[in-house]
Amino acid sequence: MKGLVLINAYPNGEKFINQGVRIAEELRKLGVDTDVLKNGEVWAKIDEKGNAIVEWAKKYAFVVYLDKDKYLGKLLEQAGLRLYNSANAVEICDDKMLTYISLVQKNIPLAETIPAPLCYTPNVKADETFLQRVEKTLGFPLVVKKSYGSFGVGVTLVKTREDLQKVAQEHLYTPHFYQRYIEESQGKDIRVIVIGGKAVAAMKRIAQKGEFRSNIELGGVGRAISLRKEYQAVAENAAKALGLDYCGVDLLETKKGPILCEVNSNAFFEGLEKTTGLNVARAYAEYIAKDMQKS
Repeated sequence: MKGLVLINAYPNGEKFINQGVRIAEELRKLGVDTDVLKNGEVWAKIDEKGNAIVEWAKKYAFVVYLDKDKYLGKLLEQAGLRLYNSANAVEICDDKMLTYISLVQKNIPLAETIPAPLCYTPNVKADETFLQRVEKTLGFPLVVKKSYGSFGVGVTLVKTREDLQKVAQEHLYTPHFYQRYIEESQGKDIRVIVIGGKAVAAMKRIAQKGEFRSNIELGGVGRAISLRKEYQAVAENAAKALGLDYCGVDLLETKKGPILCEVNSNAFFEGLEKTTGLNVARAYAEYIAKDMQKS
């Protein structure tokens, strides 16, 4: 059995490369011959008969897909490769609004969320009637999020009507949505790593002073915690509902219990490993090797 760890063709820093290298190293320790490649080093096509052609893929049994390229992922699956995570799961998690929609009626607590109307017409103003509805429903402060983005980028805390109009105009041609601000969880959240449907580790992330986002990349710090059962259940149920083999689930703490914030199909684990001492790469590799043996 031979495996492939596939990363983006244009990695934005060493951490993107290191994530793939770590997983490949742990797979090799388990006796699984594994390559690491960028998706620009491989190719796929649809031929004139409508077949997905991925000739190089024949030597691999599976792909650890550390990318958000939905097109290549779908072609690899059509060519018969097993992807960790599936192309569909990656596509859903890459679009935050699509993530929430996919979790509707799945018994997952979510923050009250309103998607913005998509705009394709140039040189127009954000719809005032819609913004009035957002203000009336969510109140201030509220959170505005771009549907695509990582590390807290594209997340804005809006405190006034003027700021709401400004942000809505700035995001007019970008898919985005509006959410109720969970004040109880200001500047902190819980990151849970779920592998094979099981929560394996968790840490509380605490934002730096003056920052409402707790992302480690924005200066937040992590602290290992014992995950309460209700938080574990939400993280595991979300991963199951989205069909994820591996993910990071971000939860907000409230007096009424956990609220799901986001789900990341390619969550970085370096910070959590340092905080908790768990070898996440090893745990993921063990899951993959065991799962492939069933095939």
